[in-house]
Amino acid sequence: MVSPMMNTSATGRPLEDLHLSRIDPLWSGPMEERLDGFSALRRHDPIRFFAEEGNEYLAAGPGYWAVTRHADVVEASRRPDAFCSGEGTNIPDLPPEFREFFGSMINMDDPRHARLRKIVSAGFTPRMMRSLEDRVVSTASGIVDRVAGLGSCDFVTEVAARLPLVVICDMMGIAADRHDEVFDLSNIVLSQGDPEYIPEGSNPLEAFLAAGAGLSAIMQETAADRRGGDGEDLTSLLVNAEVDGERLTTEELSAFFVLLCVAGNETTRNAISWGLHYLTTNPDQRDRWLADIDGVTSTAVDEIVRMSSPVIHFRRTATADGVRLGDQEFKAGEKLVLWYASANRDETVFVDPDRFDVTRDPNPHVGFGGPGPHFCLGAHLARREVGVMFRELLTRLPDIHATTEPDRLRSNFVNGIKHLPCAFTPA
Repeated sequence: MVSPMMNTSATGRPLEDLHLSRIDPLWSGPMEERLDGFSALRRHDPIRFFAEEGNEYLAAGPGYWAVTRHADVVEASRRPDAFCSGEGTNIPDLPPEFREFFGSMINMDDPRHARLRKIVSAGFTPRMMRSLEDRVVSTASGIVDRVAGLGSCDFVTEVAARLPLVVICDMMGIAADRHDEVFDLSNIVLSQGDPEYIPEGSNPLEAFLAAGAGLSAIMQETAADRRGGDGEDLTSLLVNAEVDGERLTTEELSAFFVLLCVAGNETTRNAISWGLHYLTTNPDQRDRWLADIDGVTSTAVDEIVRMSSPVIHFRRTATADGVRLGDQEFKAGEKLVLWYASANRDETVFVDPDRFDVTRDPNPHVGFGGPGPHFCLGAHLARREVGVMFRELLTRLPDIHATTEPDRLRSNFVNGIKHLPCAFTPA
């Protein structure tokens, strides 16, 4: 049994002083303090109860169990019968309409989840995937073309954010003149109230709803143009094709687009942004990758995803009294929060987990979610985007590097970087 005196982090902070629900100071402070706190939880109290934080716009909920070890995150992910997603995957309790609009199939359980995922998956035909992969290459090349002669730029807004934004919009058939609008609205949805995206004094819930409505309107206009046509974009396929007599409703299609903008756009953008930071602070790993682009890219991409953990957590809810995870027993309705950012640094799974190693293999990270029905549908495309982007950067701008520390998003949900100035020898 662990002595209470030992229930401290490496810096001596008692676990009682660790507040995962509060943005300040943990999620706005040094990254090392966050990692240190999770390490202490994994060692001393791997499934620990935390209170929720309310605010003037949202009442505090009943609290949740923080699941911090890799093995427990994996097991909970594999057991949707015991730990469901349909009650919400964010920590706060939100209205069902809000959950489904902003989370689509992420906030569903079977059979609804299986139905929606099957219809959407049918749109990703082999021809569509080949077209997407070609588009990733041409888009990444064009992005580097635009910045190559500058010598410096904001890596997030000019490079990392552009690739997934253009690929998703092109995939869905969104007009090019609306790409920036999609980008701005997506930032608001995932801002978690960050003052750069939501003015001080504004109601963040109202801002989220307005941004979501804006994305929905863009999708509905696009779908109306594609209905009855023979286009090859994903919107055309989804509005005109049936799978086992089923097709997406207008509302489901809009929610799926919001999910793509949030889960597909923001997470890939942040993985690429963190990737440059890690290569800057680990020049030996940059040299290793550059020396063998073909051989190292696959493992390097997964290491970037592991280290950055773009989605920090998702929640599950116990479905019955008596379900167990590890040594902990739960009551029906109790919340469990799966902290992927902690599981991806688990010392019992990853050797020297805080070291960035572009050749790490095996690398059983949960950066795309744990195994089970909610494993990321776009994992293959995300890996492709990150790999292609760094192939272009390392071969054409080999000395590109960040010139400051990342300007991080104030969030305990998305490990976001808002800005990251970089410099390189103009090509």
